Amino acid sequence: LGIVLSALPSCRAISSLLHDQGVVAQAEGVKLYRAELDALIPKGLSPEDSTELARKYITTWASDLIYQKVAQQQLSKSERDVTKELEDYRKSLLKYRYEQLYVNERLDTAVSMDHIEEYYQAHQDKFVLDRPVVKARFLNIAGDSPALKQIRKRMSSTDANELVEADSLAFSSAVKFTTWSDSWIDIAVIAREYSMDYTDLLSKMSKGWIENVDTTGYMKLTYISAMTQKGKIAPLEYCQEDIKNVIISSRRQEILVNLEKKAIGEAGLPAIMLAKE
Repeated sequence: LGIVLSALPSCRAISSLLHDQGVVAQAEGVKLYRAELDALIPKGLSPEDSTELARKYITTWASDLIYQKVAQQQLSKSERDVTKELEDYRKSLLKYRYEQLYVNERLDTAVSMDHIEEYYQAHQDKFVLDRPVVKARFLNIAGDSPALKQIRKRMSSTDANELVEADSLAFSSAVKFTTWSDSWIDIAVIAREYSMDYTDLLSKMSKGWIENVDTTGYMKLTYISAMTQKGKIAPLEYCQEDIKNVIISSRRQEILVNLEKKAIGEAGLPAIMLAKE
């Protein structure tokens, strides 16, 4: 590999190769042509990025060839024989592709809200929270911002118009503003904004507010409007997407089971019997 790379001593050398026709690299008697390399480099990249990507690909390409040669030399004839593994992989790949085609043609991905609610009520034990989930608004804003007082006043309001005003002010004044007022999120998402554990974060909460001023004078401010505590059953809204995926996954599995039964039935295979010793 060192010999191969010594022929490409710099990015400038590779850049020159990229602008020449024909062979751009050679290792173990195998040639890499510019057309092959061009096909792997996305269009629109800067010359520097194209050159760096080419360098990495050539290094990997040469390394793979050298490893193959070493493997050929060090492994026994039986160890080099991968016929069975390749055949097993071919069979598995064909089976997988056919299953995907069969399932995709039959899978119903529409899940009604009634079905979701039915599953939720029947499997409450699956939705016990490991951490609190909340509805909240978060912003990072200069501590001396003239909009801060108005944002604080309106953000905790129950009046829809005042909440719209608070959001508008936050969008225009804050360095970062994110709202989860209409959806439940894991408290850990907000804790990451403060670079602390969620339990430490909640210990700083007062009347729904959490604030922290850093050394630059910027304030991270969160207002939590609703919370479901750890150990409680998660709200249905929070679980809805996961439940939908579970239902679809169950349908997929059922289709695959029926496919296997159908394939065996159509082939007319006899029941499998264990041979007596």
